[in-house]
Amino acid sequence: MRIPRTLAIVLAGGKGSRMGALTDRRTKPALRIGGSYRLIDVALSNLANSHLSTVWVAEQYLPHSLNEHLSGGRPWDLDRNHGGLRTLAPFEGAEGEGFATGNSDTLWRQKELIAQFEPELVVTLSADHLYTINLLDVLDTHAAADADLTMVTTRTSGDASRHGVVRPGADGAVEEFWYKPEEPPTDLVATEIFCFDGPTLVEVLTTLPERVGELQDWGDDLVPHYVENLRTVEHRLEGYWRDIGTIASYWDAHMQLLDGTGARLDDPQWPIFSAQPQLLPGRVVGQAQLSDSLIAQGSTVAGTVRHSVISPGAVIEAGAEVVDCVILDDVRVAAGARLQGCIVQDGAHVTGSSRLGSAQVVTLVGADGAVADTAERP
Repeated sequence: MRIPRTLAIVLAGGKGSRMGALTDRRTKPALRIGGSYRLIDVALSNLANSHLSTVWVAEQYLPHSLNEHLSGGRPWDLDRNHGGLRTLAPFEGAEGEGFATGNSDTLWRQKELIAQFEPELVVTLSADHLYTINLLDVLDTHAAADADLTMVTTRTSGDASRHGVVRPGADGAVEEFWYKPEEPPTDLVATEIFCFDGPTLVEVLTTLPERVGELQDWGDDLVPHYVENLRTVEHRLEGYWRDIGTIASYWDAHMQLLDGTGARLDDPQWPIFSAQPQLLPGRVVGQAQLSDSLIAQGSTVAGTVRHSVISPGAVIEAGAEVVDCVILDDVRVAAGARLQGCIVQDGAHVTGSSRLGSAQVVTLVGADGAVADTAERP
């Protein structure tokens, strides 16, 4: 089967302000997930496994660490002469110059480049979600429905008011759409994976600002316009999907990963590709006690670690105890420290006298080893 000329745009420019100190020094898509990966690896791996090989990554907030990780697209087989990975940065000197205020605005600022590529289809994805999807199935749904826009939807057991909420008809057409409503009429939400007809998208990006003014976020202007005026259908995602939008959801996604109820990152038929650090395997030494945990390369566990994720370069000293925690890169937890339900920032040194966290809250430990933020557990 011929794959249509498809352009994939990964939206990775947001600040992630609800993540607190976790995104003070990096963009959210560069955050660790599962100890060994970065959040953006999920979107890029879904594209690679779906054989979509022209990928643009739209950047804005603190792109440097993300660019280092992207490695020119090599881990996802996107370092190629035709297609491949391309980064889109804010620019000046032409229409679209300056900084975007939302995802719709990001697409508007790149509309000339999109038009020049002449895509049959444009697939857009956020870079901060956890899920597995064969995007070729989405393309099939789009073609079968002769749609202008196909949005991937899923049922949520969480707070639907944080998302775009959808009511489809019997034929899969989207009849109504509400963006972050205070009282959601349904639990069916948009996953922020969209497949647009390419020429129609370019036309809409050109003409819609004349009607509504400057574009902002897709839920405010672009998607409502499609639902009201063009053929919009849904493609249902039945498996796991999680929006990593808050400190609590970041912690909870890791706990689900450990419990086997969350995203699957070890499926040999659908691997997660990443630029891995060149380090020795994780070490368990001395009288260490380790259970139900993930330890990344370059880490050392000499203390007690239960139901936790330990990232590269982290050290848990003998006599330290870590329970239900996410320990990020190059953290040192000193002998005598007790951590429960914590996310510990990169490079932090947690002293032996520290008693941080509880069974009721998620505690974010800053780079100085002190409490930077707290949130109720999901």
